[in-house]
Amino acid sequence: MAELTHLDEKLAEVLGLAQAAQAATAKVADLAREEDLTDLLGVLTQMSDDAEELENRCQAVADSREGMKTAIKDKARETKAEVQDFMQSYLEDAEALDGLEFLTMAEAGEMIHWEILTTLNDTAQDSTIRELTDFAVPLQRSHMESVHERALRLAAEEDPSESD
Repeated sequence: MAELTHLDEKLAEVLGLAQAAQAATAKVADLAREEDLTDLLGVLTQMSDDAEELENRCQAVADSREGMKTAIKDKARETKAEVQDFMQSYLEDAEALDGLEFLTMAEAGEMIHWEILTTLNDTAQDSTIRELTDFAVPLQRSHMESVHERALRLAAEEDPSESD
């Protein structure tokens, strides 16, 4: 198997994160449904759709990386598995607010990965990566802000003196 460059490794990681994001938003949507938080479902559906679009775009760029496709795919699968393991632990016996807390961490992590890919590409000057990051970074920023805002809004509805 080919050894990944820093650029290819970060591409693989954002691919895996986009794949994991689809499962994470589905899980949090289940939690929201259980609490009848229907206003949250539309946001989570859009985030899942966006993650699918990011996955497709990442995969297209990965497919264009001659000699690196398999290594990128393997690293993406590893990244996805790591996030899913963490998600499973974090969201065991969870409520919707817990789900939003998890998504806040996940979106922030995903955001920094995209920004690192952008920074690495400032030197590499790969036009396909630039096109991908130009699309992804604003989208990720909006996801991060949206989840943050909704988590705080849901937390404000909690009774702070109520026991867990």
